[in-house]
Amino acid sequence: MGLENLTIKEIQKLFSKNKLSSEELTHYYLERIKKINKKINAFLDIYEKEALSQARESDKRRKKGKILGPFDGIPCAIKDNILIKDKKTTAASKILENYIAPYDAFVIERLKNEGVVFLGKTNMDEFAMGSSTENSAFGPTLNPWDEKRVPGGSSGGSAAAVAANLCVFALGSDTGGSIRQPAAFCGVVGLKPTYGRVSRFGLIAMASSLDQIGPITKNVEDAALVMEVISGYDPKDSTSRKIEKTSFKIKENFSVKNLKIGLVKEFLEEGLDKEIEENFQAVVDFYKSEGAKIIEISLSAVRYALATYYIIMPAEVSSNLARYDGIKYGYSASGEKEGQAYQLEEVYLKSRSFGLGKEVKRRIMLGAYTLSEGYYDQYYRKAVLVRRLISQEFEKAFKDLDIILSPTTPTPPFLIGEKTKDPLSMYMSDVLTVPVNLVGLPAISLPVKKEKSLPVGFQIIGDFWEEELILNVAHFYQAKAR
Repeated sequence: MGLENLTIKEIQKLFSKNKLSSEELTHYYLERIKKINKKINAFLDIYEKEALSQARESDKRRKKGKILGPFDGIPCAIKDNILIKDKKTTAASKILENYIAPYDAFVIERLKNEGVVFLGKTNMDEFAMGSSTENSAFGPTLNPWDEKRVPGGSSGGSAAAVAANLCVFALGSDTGGSIRQPAAFCGVVGLKPTYGRVSRFGLIAMASSLDQIGPITKNVEDAALVMEVISGYDPKDSTSRKIEKTSFKIKENFSVKNLKIGLVKEFLEEGLDKEIEENFQAVVDFYKSEGAKIIEISLSAVRYALATYYIIMPAEVSSNLARYDGIKYGYSASGEKEGQAYQLEEVYLKSRSFGLGKEVKRRIMLGAYTLSEGYYDQYYRKAVLVRRLISQEFEKAFKDLDIILSPTTPTPPFLIGEKTKDPLSMYMSDVLTVPVNLVGLPAISLPVKKEKSLPVGFQIIGDFWEEELILNVAHFYQAKAR
């Protein structure tokens, strides 16, 4: 039996028929992690003893007929900016290298209530700032398809873990494409939910108006199943929403006939790699052949989305990361200068200088600059107005459309080190994903079906709270496209 390729639904069936135990499956994944993680560095922390213990408890419950839920005994991986009580949560930063989480994130509570087995924490760009997982303080993650290339970021460890079959599913966070872009680069499925659909309580904040937790899975159906568990209202998160539409069900007889699909002119302009263009056109042709209506539209303000994002996001970063000062928690510099202990300002400077990486410092400085006196109105306030304009254009577009289709990334996975010396080139990796975060819409990335070469993804963008629709449109492609 090829245990590594099993989906959530397949595992549930095997569990129910007593053809597989959680302990057997967990042990298999742990042994696989030991072999493969040395090469790709997808995991930062592995919970071997705890995972096996959780699996044994799950098997005991199953024998008694008292399983906690459909996910009882299923092994998963968690991005290392999501808190698990009494476990290290580093956000891949030196400043939090030895930080032990004092409580569970909302999504972790939900998963624990289901009896999920936690295999460990996955690597990421430091504080989720990056598009390649090269910014981790603990070394880069490598793409399982080609170890000379990046897995994408910032959830590169989670995407690589799923792609390398080191877990059944993983959780990531998406601030500007950090679930969808690595999912595309690693040939897996990544869903960024509507902002407010999944609680951010217990997620280490990067940019609070943009961050959202979501699943990275082997197929679309698994993403829908994970969403059933992790979504829901949370009074501890002021941005969490009480909403009526809570179903993520995959419909057996779903059809895309007469579905109105928008192609945004600005998403398909110069800058797209030829391979991306060709594969995306094949996806468009598939939906068209199945009876969908393809409608070309223009969202003129989208041209300014990347610039807007890289003003708003660093501004929020500079505010959120002020707490890492060497005093409250995390790494703290200590020492003496000329026989006297460091003064408070020196502790701040030395702690942050050592504890924070280059990209994090860059974004803090950019944010502090745009929020400073004399520049707030010139940069930040204008960016907020453009963000509103982009939102209005999407709102208008969805009055006539069901979904919007676009490539997930402008290029296939790039080489390790190819863009590290050119931050602007790295930022361009997010050009097709950041508009979704600025508006707060849901979007799913899934791999284009092709025979050879590196993974390429496309994304399906839906209106607010329309996860069920985009999941079904995505599943239709996975089930029927050749």
